[in-house]
Amino acid sequence: MAQESTEIARGLRRRDPELLDRLIEQYQHRLLRYLVCLTGRRELAEDLFQETWIRVLERGHQFNDRYAFSTWLFAVARNLAIDHMRRKQPASLDGLSSQREDDDEAPFDVAATGQASAFDLTLRREQGEQIAAGMEHLAVEYREALVLRFQEGMTLEEIASVARVPLGTVKSRIYRGLSALEPWLKGERL
Repeated sequence: MAQESTEIARGLRRRDPELLDRLIEQYQHRLLRYLVCLTGRRELAEDLFQETWIRVLERGHQFNDRYAFSTWLFAVARNLAIDHMRRKQPASLDGLSSQREDDDEAPFDVAATGQASAFDLTLRREQGEQIAAGMEHLAVEYREALVLRFQEGMTLEEIASVARVPLGTVKSRIYRGLSALEPWLKGERL
């Protein structure tokens, strides 16, 4: 991983278009899903997605190869989202609550893999809908921590780096987010 980070850092300093294409291809789905989670609006997330990659191109020389590229990328995206939210609303990310405009989309659904029975598929869909409904009601900072941890597979240290908070805060946000999500997972809130 260290060698990959070093190669990415060199390529970003050279503004290598092939490297940028490869990185966009590799991270596009994860990054867009994260931004949709953060903003609650797909259109805004798509705009921030594009701005993130422009920022990567402009400031790629700032990437420190001691860290994973994904950590730096998500931090850039998060900072752009915060900047946008500050311009639109005088509130911090921690105080924001989002409302989804598209109820048809469920960004927290997990695509089925392999051959499952119709019952299993229905059960997964219903559970995914319950999780998505619960995630909509979580505070942004809890939703962000849960998405980065369980959907993006980031370590607690990486999440702390992206969110620029202490490790203990990340742990607390994940615990509180899961606690707040529990009634939705049990189907107690519909």
